[in-house]
Amino acid sequence: MQLHDLKPAAGAHRKAKRVGRGTGSGHGKTSGRGQKGQNARSEGFRLGFEGGQMPFSQRIPKLPGFKNPFKKIYSVVNLSKLSRFPDGAKVDAETLLEAGLVHAGEDIKILGTGGLKRKLTVEAHAFSTSARAAIEKAGGSVKVLGEPRKIGPRRTAAKAPRPLPEAAPVAAAKPAREKKGAPQAAVEEATPPAEA
Repeated sequence: MQLHDLKPAAGAHRKAKRVGRGTGSGHGKTSGRGQKGQNARSEGFRLGFEGGQMPFSQRIPKLPGFKNPFKKIYSVVNLSKLSRFPDGAKVDAETLLEAGLVHAGEDIKILGTGGLKRKLTVEAHAFSTSARAAIEKAGGSVKVLGEPRKIGPRRTAAKAPRPLPEAAPVAAAKPAREKKGAPQAAVEEATPPAEA
């Protein structure tokens, strides 16, 4: 095969439909649009128009709030599910995946529902406060995977007071400007005589 043997797939290039070029083509006078009416015009109707009845976007109730597009969704595992692992075991993402407790490719969060009496080393992307306390109380340890969660300025300690800006130095008074074009005699008359 050579370069000049390459051809597009069958049906990939369709010839444009020529309309308005005489009645012999079958798409002449009205270009396939039929007689008068809305479908024969070029304006059409705006998006969401339903013929005059109340459109769907206005019929549905407007509820408060919104859905956060940046919300982090975790695959949740409770402490009661961790009791199946032996004492002293390391529970990480691979272990939970093999046990069928999480799905592949999802971040894991451990919640504190249920009790835990075994010493486990648990690795997950997030822990609730009660789950962390229960694991450490049983003698185990926790390890947070991934990057630490960024805490905004509202949740940090109180900001240190900013120092007051220094006062700008007072500029010296500028000498009076002489008027351009004034005769020298007028300038001398305006100048007060020096005190003896």
